[in-house]
Amino acid sequence: MLAAGGATAGDFPAFSPPRPITSGPREHLFASYYAINSWSADGRYALVLETDIKNRLPTEKDVAALGVVDLRDGNRFLPLTETRCWNFQEATMAHWLGNAPNDQFIYNDLVNGRFVAVIFDRQTRGKRIIPHPISAVSPDGREALSLNYARLRLTRPDYGYGGEGQNARAETVWPEDDGLFLVNLATGEAKLIVSLASVRDRMPPIKDPKGLAYFAHTVFSRDGRRIFWLARSVENLPGQKVVRQWQTTAFTCNRDGGEVRRCFPDGWGGSHFNWLDGERMVVTAKYQDAVYSHIMFTPGRQDYQRLGMGLLDFDGHAVFSNDGRWMLTDTYPDRLNERKLMVMRMADQALLPLGTYYVPEEYREQYSRCDLHPRWRPDGRMIGFNSVHEGSRQVYVMEVSPPSQQP
Repeated sequence: MLAAGGATAGDFPAFSPPRPITSGPREHLFASYYAINSWSADGRYALVLETDIKNRLPTEKDVAALGVVDLRDGNRFLPLTETRCWNFQEATMAHWLGNAPNDQFIYNDLVNGRFVAVIFDRQTRGKRIIPHPISAVSPDGREALSLNYARLRLTRPDYGYGGEGQNARAETVWPEDDGLFLVNLATGEAKLIVSLASVRDRMPPIKDPKGLAYFAHTVFSRDGRRIFWLARSVENLPGQKVVRQWQTTAFTCNRDGGEVRRCFPDGWGGSHFNWLDGERMVVTAKYQDAVYSHIMFTPGRQDYQRLGMGLLDFDGHAVFSNDGRWMLTDTYPDRLNERKLMVMRMADQALLPLGTYYVPEEYREQYSRCDLHPRWRPDGRMIGFNSVHEGSRQVYVMEVSPPSQQP
């Protein structure tokens, strides 16, 4: 078998056929956005959401079960708690935490009418409330980033939460008191480190008086020093219905909000992204000929590199293995309503197809779509993704054997 770029499949890790680790009749998905680690430190447990909702936007009344799949006990799903803050794209943004990652994780919930984060101890079943919802957790587990999920519900419904758990500031286009917050997970205190108003002059102007600027999609660099996020605007918001006229600006800043840098021209759009290390990133953007491509770059420099030798010219969710040698990515549905999964070797950009996954009609609704959203287990010995190709939304994994350990 030949991989794209002239390499043989034997030069790549061996990937087992995909197998589901969840099953019906209920629907399941990884409990966080793509590229976020879903596995406990020993690799035994995977954080998963369980729901009866299938083909509509969840509301604050739709309770999802949050638990773990025990990969050493027949893939048994163990429900641990519940959440009313979740969606089909980012789930409930659950992260394993701290020095006891088998025991504690953090997720978002609606408590006493407010969007919050909850630190859950799996051994004691104890909960500690952080009075701010989280969108990313630092590599050392000490801090998190927070956004306005009520504002997201207005501007990008499939990434926000139902209910009035935050003040959406719907009448303010460029609020000075809202934006990117840094949260101390020990004290629960939050500090506004970059306001929406502070980057107004670095984003395209908003002509519609009812338009809104907002922040979305935050992530810490691998070393925790830098933060990347997308600053967007949406115009024409008649009532609650979004007419999608997006403008996107990509920014990075220091962990304290200093040294805000614009990453690339606004016309590129910018969609999905991931840090390779503390400096370099990949993003899918409209580069050069206005076709979405996977672009490697260093924020603050103009060292853009189109990856995949023309074979990755599409929008996808790219994610790197911890050792930086391999990059997983996926596609949106093609004309046959199939999503594709593939891996690229960073050393020479050779590609290996991993599978094609059909999307049944009932899973094509925009707000409840099922992106593959691939992710690596930290040890590189397993990948996981969500899929509906067998008729329901479930979680799948593949075992990974390094080339040196293949028979």
